[in-house]
Amino acid sequence: MQRILSTYLYIDQKLTPTMLADIERAGFNGVQVFCSGYHFNYRDVEAVREFADWFKDHNLKLDSLHAPTSRDTGSGRESTSPLSICDPERMRRLDAVDEFKRAIDVAEHAPFPLMVLHLGGSRDSDNPRAWDAAFTSLEHLTVFAKQRGVTLALENTPNEMCTPGKLRHFIEDIRIAGLQLCYDAGHANLDGEAISGFETVRDFVRTAHIHDNHGEKDEHLLPFDGTIEWDKLLAVIPKDLPLVFELRAQSHGPTLDEVRGVVDRVDQERNG
Repeated sequence: MQRILSTYLYIDQKLTPTMLADIERAGFNGVQVFCSGYHFNYRDVEAVREFADWFKDHNLKLDSLHAPTSRDTGSGRESTSPLSICDPERMRRLDAVDEFKRAIDVAEHAPFPLMVLHLGGSRDSDNPRAWDAAFTSLEHLTVFAKQRGVTLALENTPNEMCTPGKLRHFIEDIRIAGLQLCYDAGHANLDGEAISGFETVRDFVRTAHIHDNHGEKDEHLLPFDGTIEWDKLLAVIPKDLPLVFELRAQSHGPTLDEVRGVVDRVDQERNG
């Protein structure tokens, strides 16, 4: 099994070569880097070049980037100003598209094959104008990304628009070549469809975010620490699908050793 860790675990800290080296030493062979102005400043060309040079000298693979979710450039997990490529207001939507393009441009220095992105924030409503705006944005972004060797994958998120079923229908309707999905198990669990949600979108899934919760808050816990029935979910996920462990730091951890132990357990469950 590919062992891929999201740097979301360190979202409140600046991403450093030491962190990447620690991830590599913990036995991971891939990393998904979360783009934010504070954690990983994808806008800073010199910082991106240094980042790219680190990967040239190590075995840890830059598996993917997670697109920025807000305009926030300070520390902290959340922002009151989310980026939304489905915003019906044209200027806000174009601002989000431009920000995503800046993140995709990291591939000019540090090549990566996949970018995971949210359509919008938790407050975005399910309405025709929002879907039209999403189509317009993605029509442009997929071409821009393809020119840089990057595929885009939409992530199911806990809002009215982005359930697994609605994202599947959207992709089927717009027929944008190459557009895929990132299945987020924790987000699906908030709607009570951690297993059925995957079954709904399995034909379009390129990668999966793995984390747990208790069905009420987006906690990003270690697998087996919440209410997801992992034996059932792992039974329906293809064995060759990349799993990205997207965890959130808690007051008590987890440490990389604890994460590695749970990854081992997932691997055993998956192949048992």
